[in-house]
Amino acid sequence: MAAPAFAPVVSSSPVLPAGTAAPRYASALSALTVLFFSFGFITCLNDILIPYFKAIFQLSYAKAGLINFCFFGAYFVMGIPAGKVVSSLGYKGSMLTGFLIAAGGCFLFYPAAESRSYGLFLGALFVLATGIVLLQVAANPYVAVLGPPESAPSRLSLTQAFNSVGTTVAPLVGAALILSHLPDLDAARAADAIDVHAVQMPYLCIGGVLILISGVLSFIKLPVITHAPDPTDDGSRRAWHYRHLVLGMVGIFAYVGAEVAIGSHIVSYLGQSDVMNMAPKLAGKKIAFYGGGAMAGRFIGAILLNKFRAGRLLAFTGFGAILLVVISASTTGEMAMWSLLAVGLMNSIMFSTIFTLAVAGLGRHTEEASGLLNVAIVGGAVIPPLFGLLADASSLRLALVLPVLCYAYIVWYGLRGHVRRTA
Repeated sequence: MAAPAFAPVVSSSPVLPAGTAAPRYASALSALTVLFFSFGFITCLNDILIPYFKAIFQLSYAKAGLINFCFFGAYFVMGIPAGKVVSSLGYKGSMLTGFLIAAGGCFLFYPAAESRSYGLFLGALFVLATGIVLLQVAANPYVAVLGPPESAPSRLSLTQAFNSVGTTVAPLVGAALILSHLPDLDAARAADAIDVHAVQMPYLCIGGVLILISGVLSFIKLPVITHAPDPTDDGSRRAWHYRHLVLGMVGIFAYVGAEVAIGSHIVSYLGQSDVMNMAPKLAGKKIAFYGGGAMAGRFIGAILLNKFRAGRLLAFTGFGAILLVVISASTTGEMAMWSLLAVGLMNSIMFSTIFTLAVAGLGRHTEEASGLLNVAIVGGAVIPPLFGLLADASSLRLALVLPVLCYAYIVWYGLRGHVRRTA
């Protein structure tokens, strides 16, 4: 039997000890915005690192895609263990640990640059991503259950908007500090002339900021959330027994894969002669519009998700993304550029909406479900290399068919796939 189009995020409201005052959700959410900004900023820097390392190590599109493979592959390897850590340490303890691990990954960029080793850079990215995984697994379900369940998609979209602030700022910073060492396409081919040490100071600074944030967060009191027992759960079920969660995992896989595949190749795409023929530094700055569109869309989505059904809005944005990608692939010049960058606006509410629809009604399984959904972020490790292989075999334009297929699935999930059914 089908459930309503949108169901509560948890089967019950958060449970507080008897006699205690209601937690100040607003102050807790405010503190979490810094967390979301941080891993948005760090993740988007990969879009700067790809053309940078591609030039230094003379990589094909497919080999450059190993950056995303290592970073997002950490979600596949560490997603389920991270869920267990959250169950053991709690939301706050897991966030603090995640910041410290991510900082350690940032510091590893220094010896990687000294040795000029692509393999060490990939290892440093994996450690950095492991910390981000733990932050994601803890933060996303915490925001989802931190308040009324019916407003969960709106709430997560709002905090994700600050993630997009990070993805908007990161390309500007990365272009100025890193891609400025690739002055033009001809110079980019002179790999030995490129200063690989340009990544050292930015990542040392990021690591220091992450440690500082962890220290500040340790002094902030966050509400402790527990779940009331679900009378329909006899204890034999696991999170993956819920159909809408499993289909939601595929949705997260498709969304992250499509978003990363497009974002990671914007610099190369805009550098093509039939698009804009841009130098890497200038093209890198244009990525800010991709992240900026997502940021604006998430602030707008936080309002719209309180007025319209989440599934229908998800389907609408998926269809919009398909239309924009097709327009970009079939045009040239500024039309091709701006239509592709505008896909960021359509991406805006996808993650938060898929996530909250997928964990709807899971109660005590929420943390385990969050770990599984974060495993599905491995789409960012699988789809971009496939995109690169298609681009190497044909062209970047033809490779855009892969994100179109991903967005088509998201349209279906928004219309039908998220509907909860009885076991």
